[in-house]
Amino acid sequence: MNKKINILQSRAFLTLVSIVVGFLVGAVFLGIMGYDPILVYTTLLKGIFSRPRFLAYSVVYATPLIFVGLSVAFSFRTGVFNIGAEGQFVVGGIAACIVGIFVDAPAIIHVPLCFLAAAAAGALWGVIVAFMKVKWGINEVLSMIMFNWIAFYLSNYLVDIPAIHSDGTAEASKNVAASARILLPEGMRQILAPTSNYGILIAIVFVVLVYLVIEKTTLGYELKAVGFNKNAAEYAGISVNKAVMTAMAISGCLGGMGGAVHLLGMGERISLFSAQEGFGFEGISVALIGASNPIGVFFSGLFYGALKYGGGKLNLINAPSEIVKVITGTIVFFIAISHVFKITRRKKEGK
Repeated sequence: MNKKINILQSRAFLTLVSIVVGFLVGAVFLGIMGYDPILVYTTLLKGIFSRPRFLAYSVVYATPLIFVGLSVAFSFRTGVFNIGAEGQFVVGGIAACIVGIFVDAPAIIHVPLCFLAAAAAGALWGVIVAFMKVKWGINEVLSMIMFNWIAFYLSNYLVDIPAIHSDGTAEASKNVAASARILLPEGMRQILAPTSNYGILIAIVFVVLVYLVIEKTTLGYELKAVGFNKNAAEYAGISVNKAVMTAMAISGCLGGMGGAVHLLGMGERISLFSAQEGFGFEGISVALIGASNPIGVFFSGLFYGALKYGGGKLNLINAPSEIVKVITGTIVFFIAISHVFKITRRKKEGK
């Protein structure tokens, strides 16, 4: 009996139920708007699974989301709410772009340099906010929101510099050098998608690394201890300020690498933004659906990326692609509600 109760209360089961409820709520909205939910969902699934190319595109869409999801999940596990992943993603992308344009080196050197630049830029963006928090007590959520906009306008400013701006009429940067791209061999891209790249393999490596850091190292133990209870962690001799700085540096590093993967694998150049792209905020959804577990984030990133790509196919039947946002929003809502109920139940049992 207890085993059955534990299964019903497990994160995986609650997430699965939330996904089912999300699709049901989406079906209700579609019905209210006069669309056939079965036709819409059939089109959505066909847009993901009917061809190898569609699956490949889904993976390409998912890869940066996995990195940003890891960024947010890592900070969540260590007690910091990283709403600044959007800015970290943007500065990581622009840093990789600058290195990709101006550095002339073989691919085996050029690609790692782009990723190192992106990781450093993202980490710096996170550390600045963390420093203001531990030094002056400035709320990190407010700081991160402001830094998202600073990254937005900084990127537009840098892209508009003549040395970086496209030589043509496009409102974008120059293309990065071919040696900086992470595309699969041309023969494989002809079978799969034109933008199929090694990003998903890099993402798998970092999923494993983040899992090992969090679960198998002293650093991970200390960071989680701070996340669970800062006062208890400090009493145990753990430097809370150092832990916050470290957590935000690693989280920012992952967010920045998400920007690099998106640029080097798919975008090839940075466009002048008219609005925030939203990768950082989508990463929050990915982290929540994945229960802030690196392995869970990997699969939730694939799920979100598939919905994001497949949703674009709904235009073929004149159905609103925004239904994907309704589904994912509902999933996140019910996951959050389930955690509230669990906390309330535990408090009642404690009494």
